Amino acid sequence: MIIRIVKLTIQNDCIAIFKEKYAVAQKQIKQFEGCKELSLLADANNHNIFFTYSKWYSEQHLNNYRNSSFFVSLWSTVKPMFAAKAEAWSLLDME
Repeated sequence: MIIRIVKLTIQNDCIAIFKEKYAVAQKQIKQFEGCKELSLLADANNHNIFFTYSKWYSEQHLNNYRNSSFFVSLWSTVKPMFAAKAEAWSLLDME
């Protein structure tokens, strides 16, 4: 199992639209083969920092999603909203 955590720092004036876009995209991402879980988390102290937390059955499933036309389109839509470069971690679930 692969856990993917992505930190997204969003421009203050883009927070509402980012949340709207993510709510729509989340439903589609969950439909990708190999996606077991997906959540959007908000930093407790910084209102413009968000984290996506997803679980994938394998790294190949994650890569299939990341190489999909859907991901490319989504990323090009949200990237202009970033206030800082996105950070990402892929972790092995040890349980």
